Amino acid sequence: MSERPMHTCLRLEIPEHEETQAIFIKATWFDSHFDLSITNGLDAWICNASEAEVRERANQWDQPVSEYIETAERYLGFQQPGSTYCFVDAGNGQKRLSWTFEKEGTKLEWRWKCQLSPNNKKTTTGILDFLMDANIRLSEEVVRKTYSFDKLKVEAEKCLARSEKFNNEKAEFESAVYAKFVGVLNSKKAKLRELRDRLSKKETIRKSPQEDNESTDKTESYDEGSDELKSEEEAAKNLIGTSKSRKRNRRK
Repeated sequence: MSERPMHTCLRLEIPEHEETQAIFIKATWFDSHFDLSITNGLDAWICNASEAEVRERANQWDQPVSEYIETAERYLGFQQPGSTYCFVDAGNGQKRLSWTFEKEGTKLEWRWKCQLSPNNKKTTTGILDFLMDANIRLSEEVVRKTYSFDKLKVEAEKCLARSEKFNNEKAEFESAVYAKFVGVLNSKKAKLRELRDRLSKKETIRKSPQEDNESTDKTESYDEGSDELKSEEEAAKNLIGTSKSRKRNRRK
């Protein structure tokens, strides 16, 4: 299975003779090597870093090849803040591309020599075609994202409307249930009061005969006492009469 390359394109502004030169660096990244195409709009350069060259550079920096490729891709795929990029003459129309980075507190610099492209037009056209394709893909992605966003927005508004409707219906339902509950509760309270009044009346009716009986008993006991007093008075009178008769007989 052949490895599938990845492409990046970086726009750099390089200081040159108190001016700024813009260059485009298109890179094709493989697992163990990479290719660079560079243009300033007028001239073009290429750098084909072979597997042997990448392996040698990785050994010099005491890195695995995969880590070396990953680091180069990070700095040539996207301009890193704090890094100094240079693109200077190296003689015979060649250029030297370099960039700096820090590792464990030490500032390092990587350099690669770039050859003049044998076909400036082809190299520059390849870079422009890549940028145009990337722009089309990006525009299509923006359109898809915008459409998805608008669709999600509509769905969100529908969900919000349904949620508000549900909340309103819930509030109405709770109000109706509460009203019914209050009605039932008041009805139960009224029935309880009615039962309590009935019980109070029954207790009153039960107590009334007992009070009549108690009053009758008290009257009878009073009458019986009166009879006893009368009998005692009569006995006393009889006793007095008898004593008087006895005294009369003794005198005779």
